[in-house]
Amino acid sequence: MCRNIRPLNNFEPPATDTEVADAALQYVRKIAGTRTASKANQAAFDEAVAAVTAATRQLVDSLVTTAAPRNREVEAAKARARSAKRFA
Repeated sequence: MCRNIRPLNNFEPPATDTEVADAALQYVRKIAGTRTASKANQAAFDEAVAAVTAATRQLVDSLVTTAAPRNREVEAAKARARSAKRFA
């Protein structure tokens, strides 16, 4: 799957609508095999993004966990450390 799609569950504060929409857009781009839709396919592309956004929001809001919420800054620091180790 696309590396730009990040986990959205179990963060404090919860995932924003923008984060959910961005993940949905990345997913649709990956499935469509294109970064932007042609004029002929724009309506279908936009409809798919809206549907995936709604499904993703419903999923994230419905998930239950007993784990402590994760911190975005801590997770970002871990990702930067992995990246530095990988590309150093």
